[in-house]
Amino acid sequence: MIEIPSGARVFGIQLPIQSQSASFVGEWEAHAGPTELARIAKTADDAGYHYVGVCDHVALPESVVGGMGTWWMEPISTLSWLAAQTTRVGLLTHVYVLAYRHPLMAAKQFAQLDYLSRGRALIGIGAGHVEAEFDALDVDFHRRGKLTDEGIPVLAAALESEFVDGFGAQPRPVQSPRPPIWVAGSSAPAIARAAKLGDGWLPQGPSNQTMVDSLQAQREAAGRADLPMMIGHITPFIYVGDPTFDVAPGTVTGSPVAIAEQILAGTATGVNQIQVRFRARSCDEQCEQMVAFATDVAPLLTTV
Repeated sequence: MIEIPSGARVFGIQLPIQSQSASFVGEWEAHAGPTELARIAKTADDAGYHYVGVCDHVALPESVVGGMGTWWMEPISTLSWLAAQTTRVGLLTHVYVLAYRHPLMAAKQFAQLDYLSRGRALIGIGAGHVEAEFDALDVDFHRRGKLTDEGIPVLAAALESEFVDGFGAQPRPVQSPRPPIWVAGSSAPAIARAAKLGDGWLPQGPSNQTMVDSLQAQREAAGRADLPMMIGHITPFIYVGDPTFDVAPGTVTGSPVAIAEQILAGTATGVNQIQVRFRARSCDEQCEQMVAFATDVAPLLTTV
């Protein structure tokens, strides 16, 4: 199973292009396609990013299109395609809404992804949040937390063992005993779910010390404090250097040292995985920023 070594901190990225919500999409992404998506994933692969992430929405109602849009690439097929474009980087669903699928179907998808990528699948699981999307899929929105709590152990069991309750499936995952399951969400129920059922926690936005302390306390209460655990954080947007365009308020800019200091100031004790995002005007600039961060900033962040 992929784990973060003790004393280390890794960094990853949710890919641009694959999801295009108005709240974070860059103008250049609307004109980009598979070639640019593959190039960015290859850049992450070459530069030492721990993972690339792909989101999950099936079909969104017109009522939310103004903010969320409808461009959300399907995560398993996208990551499987990217597996063939890369050699090392982890392939993360950030996040896969488990309640939309039977957990045995989910296990089949993730086992196949791990097999095809030779052991690089990272399973990010979330409860979902768009009620109308649940309605369209005939899933009870108000039971999504319970469905997720019940589904994760079934998913884990089916990934660990060929046969579950008399039913088997191959190919098997490459990772042993299975790929890690990182539970997402910043609400109290989501943090509790991660503490009791997850190999990691993916906040939906920046984490803080209160969240991390709650996670750790609940892990200890569940007798899981000694198990390896990924604890995540999402940074503000970054631009390495001094931008010559409007990068929007809140963007972290400047020298590598200045950026690292600002990121560390907002990173809770215990966090060992940082997800970064960049302001850019083109695929070229996106890749340049990713390399600059990995080369000059990340070494200042990667020791806990």
